[in-house]
Amino acid sequence: MKTIKIFLASSNELKHDREQFEIEINRKNKAWAKKEIFLHLEIWEDLSSRISCTRSQDEYNKKIKDADLFVLLACNKVGMYTAEEFDTAFGAFKTTKKPFIFTWFKDPTTTPDPSLQVFKNKLAALGHFYATYTDSNDLWNQFNKELERLEDADFKKNDIVTRTINQGKKSVYIENGGNITLTVQ
Repeated sequence: MKTIKIFLASSNELKHDREQFEIEINRKNKAWAKKEIFLHLEIWEDLSSRISCTRSQDEYNKKIKDADLFVLLACNKVGMYTAEEFDTAFGAFKTTKKPFIFTWFKDPTTTPDPSLQVFKNKLAALGHFYATYTDSNDLWNQFNKELERLEDADFKKNDIVTRTINQGKKSVYIENGGNITLTVQ
């Protein structure tokens, strides 16, 4: 069984969306059982609240560094811990090329806190195009498409993928490891 670890980060204001996300992950696990893929979802409500030798957030950050996918949700604000979780995920990504990082912004329900724009500016400076969603169904539809894409690639980002296209008597080998190389034989 292949286990894919997902860390879902968001503030308490998106509790309903996190709960719906968790339900959909469980449904996906049932659907993918025959493929022997298990999606292990980490949400902060499920993590221990015991005292840590450092900080509780450091324990969360360990889970993020160990994750295969990191999903950040925001609506009216990006709290300091959510921002730290993103920084942790991005730092791990720069070093190890994992976790895969996804950011979704729900349409604000009130006047957004300035932290939301600060975070969006940070993403823009990184050259990242974040996604938006309207409700938990919209979020799941988008994330499920990402899961299908990742599953098609065997959840590997930097491995070389080779595909053969037969064109008459010639075969074209397409290798993708960041760059595309075409070899005709």
